[in-house]
Amino acid sequence: MSAPTLEIDIDPVWGEEIDWEDLANRAAEATAQIVGELAHENLLVSLVMADDDEVHALNKQWRAKDKPTNVLSFPMLSRDEVLHAARDTDAPGMLGDLILAHGVCQREAAEKGVSVEVHAIHLVVHGLLHLAGYDHELGEAEAEEMENLERKALALMGIADPYAVED
Repeated sequence: MSAPTLEIDIDPVWGEEIDWEDLANRAAEATAQIVGELAHENLLVSLVMADDDEVHALNKQWRAKDKPTNVLSFPMLSRDEVLHAARDTDAPGMLGDLILAHGVCQREAAEKGVSVEVHAIHLVVHGLLHLAGYDHELGEAEAEEMENLERKALALMGIADPYAVED
């Protein structure tokens, strides 16, 4: 299965116990199986697994939010350009940048009762969908569409629905 090519930079704070690169590539492959326009190696994604301070600085600079967040997505292509790149597989394209914050990811994973690995995979899938032009902040229908795509990609990896409500 073809998927975007990930260029990955991992801050030491993430540790070496887990093969983050393998997990990120598996998340990209699962996402590409669900969202066909991402099923092209000619699409390039820069993935930075950073510490909270780096994400805080980027969030403040680019989004005017003075705090770290779990994942930042910086798309380089419009939705139309992504769809065009999917049809023209000879044309390489920088899909964009994803930056994950370790501390935020760790805290959210604990709150959700999942491992950091599972939550990081979810954030990579979520970020890739943003890079492909999906945006949950545009409205309820868009949010539901994006969550459904996330559920399907995560299910391919054997990961439970992150949006399921516990009774």
